[in-house]
Amino acid sequence: MKFRFLLWMLGRLMAKASRSNPEFRQQLEGKDLVFQLHTLDGKVSRQFVIKNQRVTSRAGKASDPAFAIGFKDALYGFATMQAKNKQLAFMQGIQNKDIQIQGNPAQVIWFQGLLKYVVPKKKKKTPVKNAA
Repeated sequence: MKFRFLLWMLGRLMAKASRSNPEFRQQLEGKDLVFQLHTLDGKVSRQFVIKNQRVTSRAGKASDPAFAIGFKDALYGFATMQAKNKQLAFMQGIQNKDIQIQGNPAQVIWFQGLLKYVVPKKKKKTPVKNAA
């Protein structure tokens, strides 16, 4: 359930960024494709459509995605997408065959670069000074 929600939320954040973030829209320029994130067991699947510098998403499998990223199961997918070092988590998953990529690997790298525009930045905590 968490992974399904995470993918839905990712779709919402990408859709919002495609409407309001000029840097994100620039990354979408010239792209007209469909990609998919899913579990290898087939229980969770979400497709993302990029067209006219806009992103939409919907549940279900894409008929002919430009690329697809499959996670061994929803729990693993959620943990990987939430990892502090996502790039390392993806690389380890691919090496262990817990993550399978179908389609164009260059598009997968492009997608991972897109995420920096949609994932909210965590605020650094400022130390509290004692007024003693």
